[in-house]
Amino acid sequence: MDFFAPAQLFGYLAFVLGVVAFAQRIDWRLKFLVATECVVYTVHFSMLGNNAAALSAGLSAIRMFVSLRTRSPWLAVFFLAANLLFGAALATSWTAAFSIAAGCSGTIAVFYLKGIGMRLLLFAATLCWLANNIVSGSIGGTMLESIIAVVNGATMLRLWREGKMQ
Repeated sequence: MDFFAPAQLFGYLAFVLGVVAFAQRIDWRLKFLVATECVVYTVHFSMLGNNAAALSAGLSAIRMFVSLRTRSPWLAVFFLAANLLFGAALATSWTAAFSIAAGCSGTIAVFYLKGIGMRLLLFAATLCWLANNIVSGSIGGTMLESIIAVVNGATMLRLWREGKMQ
């Protein structure tokens, strides 16, 4: 495995963006940085040949940018359906279920939840992405999701201690 292959470099960039994103205590900053991370992830997974994950990351980027403006339940349904239908169409093995589940969890989180509740469901999506990245051979992505789990957990703890449970 080439640690400095172009695909892996995009994974490292996603790593940096993700860590900064989940350290945010303000929801809109978290969403904006995660959306940017997802754009980079889309390129990363495309270069790794994991089309289902690339699609899910691309939809996640669009979904996050849209969720900054609206929390429309109809748009949530659209993103859920798109993730399920296109993800299944592009899946080449059962492991595509990880990225599809991550995309669906993230959709529910950003359109229906906020605060700690949103971060808890994003934590579940993180675990799905972690599994996807391990089977995809994504070095930066595996590091990213591992660290995001820790950073997101610490941020949730800080919010809970500050009484911002929402």
